Amino acid sequence: MHDKGIPMNSTTLAEDERRQRAVLAHVLDRHPVHLTKEELIRELTQGREVEFAEADAIERAVEILAGAGLLHRGEDTIRPSAAALHVHILNKG
Repeated sequence: MHDKGIPMNSTTLAEDERRQRAVLAHVLDRHPVHLTKEELIRELTQGREVEFAEADAIERAVEILAGAGLLHRGEDTIRPSAAALHVHILNKG
């Protein structure tokens, strides 16, 4: 059943933001390694078999972060932007 056009199993904003933080943190921690989408999903899920919804949520987080200028997506790889790396360095200090 839908409530005002939103599927009952849709993620919440809080879940989306948590996923985005996890994706960005992982990509920054793995820098300078450029991860493929498949590697990112495998590493974030610790290699276990994942359902479509979970993989889709990770992909959606990558898309949102790339749209915000925090990640770069090449044809095959995902890497942090210079801005994301700079903030990451500042936050460590």
